[in-house]
Amino acid sequence: MTAPILILGTGLAGYNLAREIRKLDKTTPIVLVSRDAAPFYAKPMLSNALAGGKTAQSLVMKSAEKMAEELDARILAHRQVQAIDPAARRVTLDGGESLDYRDLVLALGADPIRLPLTGDAAADVLSVNDLDDFARFSARLEGVKHIAILGAGLIGCEFANDLLARGIAPTVLDPAPWPLGRLLPEAAGAFFRARLEAAGATFRLGVAASTVNKGASGYRLELNDGSLLDTDLVLSAVGLRARTSLAASAGLAVNRGVVVNRQLASSDPHIFAVGDCAEVEGLSLPFVMPIMQQVRALAKTLGGTPTDVSYPPMPVLVKTPAIPTVVAPPAPGQAGEWTIETTEDGLEALFKATDASLKGFALLGSATARKQALTPQLPAQL
Repeated sequence: MTAPILILGTGLAGYNLAREIRKLDKTTPIVLVSRDAAPFYAKPMLSNALAGGKTAQSLVMKSAEKMAEELDARILAHRQVQAIDPAARRVTLDGGESLDYRDLVLALGADPIRLPLTGDAAADVLSVNDLDDFARFSARLEGVKHIAILGAGLIGCEFANDLLARGIAPTVLDPAPWPLGRLLPEAAGAFFRARLEAAGATFRLGVAASTVNKGASGYRLELNDGSLLDTDLVLSAVGLRARTSLAASAGLAVNRGVVVNRQLASSDPHIFAVGDCAEVEGLSLPFVMPIMQQVRALAKTLGGTPTDVSYPPMPVLVKTPAIPTVVAPPAPGQAGEWTIETTEDGLEALFKATDASLKGFALLGSATARKQALTPQLPAQL
């Protein structure tokens, strides 16, 4: 029997890779392994599901059984991978079962970064990184009036806006001086903050939570400036860390993610990585568009046509209806400067190099209408 293409992970990367493979190859066996129930859903929907009245169940588009039928694949749900043996091309699962593979693809995703919080309720801090997390989080919202969100990055701000739709007041804490600090220049960050605060959010910037204790009716946070904040729930959204331990244990090269080349191959020629766990030529981009570029290229490579992944300009949509925002940050270390134009209902920030070429932008409010005109002017990301 032909050894299968084995995909570890059934998120957007794993499932979309299987779909792309099947477009090109109807016969090679495909096996997917998932540590959860392996439903197909769009993870980006988790941070704006409340406004749409969505539940964890209604976010599921297709069950594992339906996906297995659609992909003509074997899907192993609720299984943990114990080890990878690259020399034998074999993966060991919990219970001692082993799976041989022709090629192995790591689509393992990333875990929420856990802050080093102290206090008797530090373990009660929630995070939302998958469907099961969202189910736990939404089950806790009954009667909640206030939530403290740790982190004013993309996910923290999206959740803040989404909670407003449920009548829940969020306070967003971050050591950075303005929200979306890795994506927006200061003026744009201030504009973004003002609009989200006008909608009902509160920002506490330049501070961080250090201790979480149980309070009289909820939780009491001690901040590093000595102040206190009482809240009903605490949600952590301080970022993600790629799941690399399995790859590292197998002797693969890892850095911020599993290190892969432009053909998504790791330091072992029969092991590949895609999605949030992959670091492609130094780039770790946890967004849908890069994932789709990766899986289309890798499906061709696995089908016998070696194909480099390329990243065209890929602006990121921030799901904050209170202040629509689209960002295309300049590459790290890019020389140049921001120019800002503000109107009553929008802000356009353009990052230009010394030769006046456009290297990045941030468009807020009415300025988001300029996305299609500006995007073709940007350089490819890879």
